[in-house]
Amino acid sequence: MDFSVVDLSEEDRVFQHELREFLRTVVTEEVIARDRETGENFDEGVHMALGDAGYLAADYRRAADGGFSAVRRRIWDLEIGRAHTPWFHWGTTAMVAHTVEQFASPDLVDDVVPGVISGRLRLCLGYTEPEGGSDVATCKTRAVREADGSTWIINGSKMFTSNAQNAQYVFLITNTDPAAPKHKSLTMFLVPLDAPGVEIQPLRTIDGDRTNITYYSDVRISDRYRVGDVNAGWSVLRGALDAEHGTGERADDGLQKIAVMTEHITVMADAVDRIAATVATPDAAGRRRIDDGSVAYRLGRGIARMEAAMSTPGMFGRVAIAQTMREVSPDLMDILGAAAALPTGTVGAADDGGAEYVFRLAGPTGIYGGTLEVFRNMIAQHALGLGRPDYSPPR
Repeated sequence: MDFSVVDLSEEDRVFQHELREFLRTVVTEEVIARDRETGENFDEGVHMALGDAGYLAADYRRAADGGFSAVRRRIWDLEIGRAHTPWFHWGTTAMVAHTVEQFASPDLVDDVVPGVISGRLRLCLGYTEPEGGSDVATCKTRAVREADGSTWIINGSKMFTSNAQNAQYVFLITNTDPAAPKHKSLTMFLVPLDAPGVEIQPLRTIDGDRTNITYYSDVRISDRYRVGDVNAGWSVLRGALDAEHGTGERADDGLQKIAVMTEHITVMADAVDRIAATVATPDAAGRRRIDDGSVAYRLGRGIARMEAAMSTPGMFGRVAIAQTMREVSPDLMDILGAAAALPTGTVGAADDGGAEYVFRLAGPTGIYGGTLEVFRNMIAQHALGLGRPDYSPPR
């Protein structure tokens, strides 16, 4: 990996300054507090402001089509994270929209993509099912085509349909041929969430985030909402899954996003900065906790692990980030003492609840987009060339 410093041109420095000022204006303390309270990971005012300013379009498009250059895209990713922008769902929307552009009918592309770029339309994922776990190919949600071929009827349910309450469409994986092998029975649809028969029920995770269970009861949609060929959904889905997992081809310039979930460990890095300042501040008796050897050792070890995780690319970084957050956050809370268990906004909370929030965030970070066990198996098979895991009981 190339750790050399990138020299910014004067134009790129101006871009970075303007972006920072823009984010400082729209991502206010009130926005961040409301996001922590609601767990939405989305703010419509911020999202629409970014769309109106042209930032969404620049992030969505390739450089050759008028989008960010590689340097500006890297600046964009870093500044968005540093500002604690309620942002996690834009990546999903952009990923699905790119898939729609590639596989859907021209009229559906014309309906969806301009709205995505403006910020008016948001898209979410309908993959996981209540009994399906991380293997989305075991899909039981059924889509049945009516005799005239123009309409589909969908029945089923999906778990963890995050941001459905703020989205207009769900990218839904369905089973259209139960008799076929599981990877040849799937068809993808972009289902309008205001269609009759769609029900969205909120579900809270341990870190306070809101996700959803979505139900589809005799939902009738036109064939124009189909994305890709019938029973060819796995081919449509693979590219989107690679993007979600961070396993796609990486550019040689080293400027692309290091790994999936870097936004989460950026939150941890900010908390660590505050914790380091806290333990280095003398108490009423003039004592500093950092002068205790065990405190200095554990804090230093945690920072070293965090820096290593933040520099680990691809699916390796996906595992390193989540595992580091899970293992280091309890140490951070222990260093601060009992007051570290108090959440943000509570009187007496150590570091204003930063360590407590990271501790709660760490658990789901190892589940989003697939569990750590799934990613470790992917590393074993695709990076190390090992065989498929055998989960059968020992003989």
